Amino acid sequence: MITRNSFAGWYRNRFVWVAVILLAASATAVVLVNSAGSEARPADLRGQILTRMRTTLESADPEQHQHAGHNAQQTTDGEKPAVICGVHVYGFEPAEVSTLAEVKTVYGFHLCGVAEKQRPWDWAVKLAGPVIMDMSKEPPGIQVVEATAEVRFVDRLREMFPDKYEELALKEALAESEMTDLRRRYDAAAGL
Repeated sequence: MITRNSFAGWYRNRFVWVAVILLAASATAVVLVNSAGSEARPADLRGQILTRMRTTLESADPEQHQHAGHNAQQTTDGEKPAVICGVHVYGFEPAEVSTLAEVKTVYGFHLCGVAEKQRPWDWAVKLAGPVIMDMSKEPPGIQVVEATAEVRFVDRLREMFPDKYEELALKEALAESEMTDLRRRYDAAAGL
């Protein structure tokens, strides 16, 4: 049976527990804000690199991607169709820099679709694979990994990429969120 005194004790304890929870939440918020502040620069730099990679690849003619065999058609008004890209950054050098202007080389992956009008993604001309971007040039240089008659793809990749990015380049492509965004932007550019 709950008496008035036991109820008052429980009620007081409830306020103590609420105060403890609020204090813990405040401490957690302070820790999260501080840790987010310390990671903001690298995350922002990575975001800037992603944006720069994407805009560079999308503004480049497909031939500049150094891919062979692309047969994109011109539109009826004579314009070339848009190139829509998704990118993934494995890393950059020098690794210790904190601004985009200091980045010299970016190692990553690209998947681009040539957005011809009314051509669905599944039938689009695609340009894909590991990519190295020379950010010291304007516009940045684009170098893709391609096999030759003399050199296999894996061997070529190992020649071009630093050891720390080789395995990533052999396994990782686009994150699901980047792929979703790529498909959405492709469909809009292709008028689908």
